[in-house]
Amino acid sequence: MNSDSDLQIAGDILEVPHLLQAPREHPVTVAEFAGLARSIAADRSQWEHLVQYDATSRWYHRLRTGPGYEVWLLSWVPGQGSGLHGHGRSSGVLTVLTGALTERTERGTRALGSGAQRVFAPGYVHEVVNDALEPAVSLHVYYPGLTEMPMRSAQSARCTAASPTADVTA
Repeated sequence: MNSDSDLQIAGDILEVPHLLQAPREHPVTVAEFAGLARSIAADRSQWEHLVQYDATSRWYHRLRTGPGYEVWLLSWVPGQGSGLHGHGRSSGVLTVLTGALTERTERGTRALGSGAQRVFAPGYVHEVVNDALEPAVSLHVYYPGLTEMPMRSAQSARCTAASPTADVTA
């Protein structure tokens, strides 16, 4: 039974070029940035050979840039942390590649195991720490690229409303 609201397409939909969206060369949505991070995480050949560990400070390496975004690779030996900080006007995707990290916010503490992903908006304040006994590696995508990382005290973080974040699962 058909009605005037039913849509019927005759023939091959792929033969109608004006209905197809061209694939994007670079990510532009939160989901696409999270997907970019997952694809890099899955291809260890892109990052594994670059990882270094530094006992005196966190090691980091800018892995990739694109229009309006940056991808950073970080390593964390046991006990290393970021300190409580924000990301200025940047949004981000944090993906744990190996090991485990702990994220602390005014809302509580969250364990992030290998494969865990966090998405955050501008204004989000957190601290990331390796509380485990083994080193960890993480991938960070910032859009727009990270231009500031203001450090915060625990007291100022309690006075600032946290911006929404989301857990992303594959």
